[in-house]
Amino acid sequence: MSHSLLPLSPLFQALRTWTDTGWLRELDAAFADFVAPAGAGPDPLVHLAAALLSHQVGRGQVRLDLAATLADPNGALDLPPQDARGRERIPAAGDSPAPLLPAEVLAGLTLPAWRAALQTHPAVDDVDDVDGKGVGDGSTPLVLADGCLLLRRHWRCEQTLQQALAQRLLEPPLQGHALTGQRAGDDAALRQALDALFPTVRSGQSTQDSSSPDWQKIACALAARHAFAIITGGPGTGKTTTVVKLLVVLQHLALQQPAPRPLRIRLAAPTGKAAARLAESVAAARGKLALGGLRELGGPEGLGGLPVGAALLDHLPGEVSTLHRLLGVKPGSRHFRHDAQQKLPLDVLVVDEASMVDLEMMAAVLEALPRQARLVLLGDKDQLASVEAGAVLGLWCQRADGGHYTPATRAWLQEVSGQDVGDPMTDPAGQATDQAIVKLRKSHRFGEASGIGRLAQAVHAGEAAWAQALLTKGLPDIGLAKDLGCLPAGWRVLFDLLHQTGPWSEECDASDASQAAPARHDAWARQVLKAAGRFQVLCAVRGGPQGVGAVNRRIAQALAAEGLIPGAEGWFLGRPVMVTRNDYGLGLMNGDVGVTLHSPPGASSAPSLRVAFPDGRGGIRWVPPSRLQDVETAFAITVHKSQGSEFDHVALVLPGHMSAVVTRELVYTAITRARVKFTLVVPEGGDEVLQQAVQRTAPGTAGARRSAHIPGLQVA
Repeated sequence: MSHSLLPLSPLFQALRTWTDTGWLRELDAAFADFVAPAGAGPDPLVHLAAALLSHQVGRGQVRLDLAATLADPNGALDLPPQDARGRERIPAAGDSPAPLLPAEVLAGLTLPAWRAALQTHPAVDDVDDVDGKGVGDGSTPLVLADGCLLLRRHWRCEQTLQQALAQRLLEPPLQGHALTGQRAGDDAALRQALDALFPTVRSGQSTQDSSSPDWQKIACALAARHAFAIITGGPGTGKTTTVVKLLVVLQHLALQQPAPRPLRIRLAAPTGKAAARLAESVAAARGKLALGGLRELGGPEGLGGLPVGAALLDHLPGEVSTLHRLLGVKPGSRHFRHDAQQKLPLDVLVVDEASMVDLEMMAAVLEALPRQARLVLLGDKDQLASVEAGAVLGLWCQRADGGHYTPATRAWLQEVSGQDVGDPMTDPAGQATDQAIVKLRKSHRFGEASGIGRLAQAVHAGEAAWAQALLTKGLPDIGLAKDLGCLPAGWRVLFDLLHQTGPWSEECDASDASQAAPARHDAWARQVLKAAGRFQVLCAVRGGPQGVGAVNRRIAQALAAEGLIPGAEGWFLGRPVMVTRNDYGLGLMNGDVGVTLHSPPGASSAPSLRVAFPDGRGGIRWVPPSRLQDVETAFAITVHKSQGSEFDHVALVLPGHMSAVVTRELVYTAITRARVKFTLVVPEGGDEVLQQAVQRTAPGTAGARRSAHIPGLQVA
């Protein structure tokens, strides 16, 4: 086979140079060597494709689009990359020659030649080959599908998602129960329930402004109609409030059946931190529910003779689990206890922070769902995607801004909710997935005068000049700093609390072994954890002078110099830590955050250190530091690790030089972690980094779909 690519040995040499330079990871090279060892024939083209695919997976994408790679070869790699110290790894003058760029290596290569090399290789299965040539036995590590190369396990996950969507969106809903859909006669009951939970606010003769429909009510209606639904929206748009009202509607309709049975509802989130936050939000939303309208609807009493409203509250979930705990991890494997054979015992599953759920986890969730169960996903489509491969929520929601509701859906919504989505959101060619997705568009947290809200809008829109102008305008809730000196101040509040209200005070003495003492100690630990959550430093990168490691050391050294901590290393009172790997023995998950405190009364004969973690149920899990093997100091954490959290004050530290990981989505995510105050810390050169980041979208997100798949399903 002939092709115009570089001669074989120079091609392998170019790949090795990319690895030595840091443009490819060692893992990428090792995977390519495993799939197609260096040799003669077409193997170099397969070797190249395997290395680039592995690199794409490392960037969070599951597919290598061959045509797109040939159209933009340099876009296949992150240029320039960074080494562990955060410095650009480009050979200096006098060293070995600069490595060839991907565009130079791929010059002259045609798509047919590349496809032909892949189709005939024993490591590749061409699932699109209708003639059966080149189709493997189903055990090959690579799959060629739709002009893209991907790992077989990722291809299988995509098939799982496609089948699950088809089942939930295209098949007729089950009849006679409100669990998976409404009968034609049940629309009236749904309309009554929605009107009771979303009472119309009258203004003179006018009731509803058709130019601004109630998207929360629309979201409840559509989610009640389907066995699969997504409610997306930015911070403060009311996703949790909406889903709590949705659960009330579903439970209310279930209890109105001739043989009432409460729905088994479970709440879950990707991380322990996100789960704890969802539990707090759900509790707050439940406390604000006004169920008087539902009580006035009458009908059968709730279970146990309780009035309908009381029964609803009794059957709304309060506990939130991580997805790993929900599915039940099998130790030492990638598999879960609940799967396609052993389904989850539930009727409705709500998953919050779904943007953090990667392709494999989403497929595992859908496999474990019973056929008749509902799945409701909540999340902000515009924030960072999962660290692992596959930005599923972002791909499903890429059309959410435009609605794309069919005329039939629009008419149905007007009938059951009284809301009109309007002509701009109507699309006769809308897909089935569009009909199950709603974007909430009104922020109840950030008003029009909010600097944080406007800054988030500017970044989301890619308007770098607007963002820069807002940062320098002197607004009270956003600020700009030129060095790291401002960072330790936010953590002094925590240490002031530790020194002023320590557990070994008169209120909670170490010698007090009464039953009340541990409870007081847990309450104090919750107070400390709450204080620790008021301020957080976020770093865009891990390495370099503005990376997580260096910033954590800088803060610790400053606190030690003030005498607030004994030193910058080791375990000390008040040290915040983050778990970096799941520990099922301790019940701790990657991303869980704790604070080092004195041990509870009775835990030892003398005061010692324990790390207090929230247990997700309102209690405290106390863990000796010696048992924590995979933790790191959390004065500063990465933006990725902050997902699922909110803080009163957030300080984002940008690097002095542009990095491939610094994107619009990363900056937007950092800004929207802040409730009250946001500070951007930009070292020398950081202004240019901000401008470049705002204009650069992350691969696989709502703004960049080059290798996206998992398309929407067409309406039958």
